[in-house]
Amino acid sequence: MEITKRALPFLPYAGVPVICAALLIRMAGNADAFLLLNFELLIMFGYAAAAHDLKAKRIPNGLVLAMVAAWIAIVTPKLFLDIGAAVGAIAGSALGFATGGGLFLLVYMISRKGLGGGDVKFMAASGLYLGFAGAIPAILYGSVLAALTGMALMLCKKIGRKDKIPLAPFLYIGMLITIFS
Repeated sequence: MEITKRALPFLPYAGVPVICAALLIRMAGNADAFLLLNFELLIMFGYAAAAHDLKAKRIPNGLVLAMVAAWIAIVTPKLFLDIGAAVGAIAGSALGFATGGGLFLLVYMISRKGLGGGDVKFMAASGLYLGFAGAIPAILYGSVLAALTGMALMLCKKIGRKDKIPLAPFLYIGMLITIFS
């Protein structure tokens, strides 16, 4: 069967169900439904952000807003079912939001926009899903991977010092490492 031009943009998203299934198998029997849904949504949104950043070198605001809206949609029922657990989850998520967004905002301001504004918003929204305990390792893994890749590309003369590489794919890999570890 021939691949049509309309089907081409959706091909990169074929990996999402595989990653989600791997997480489902990994967490089977030892995680609550909220945590599983939380990570599954982050996998889907992160994949979309990484793919868009690779293609267009930007992360759409609508995607970040959808991430926040989806997080609110899954936390709200938890407030009615188990308010104690929900308050703890919200507090951890707020710390993740502040940590992810705050660190990247600081880098954005210090580097004079060397880091994209979409990366700041994406990492803040991802912090809601990862919480404080997950945001820090995801940032570290993603940043180290991006730095190593950038150095390798410069050594191979594929890019120069002033060239920019999309960060969201590396952050996404950092998030996956954090989720699966």
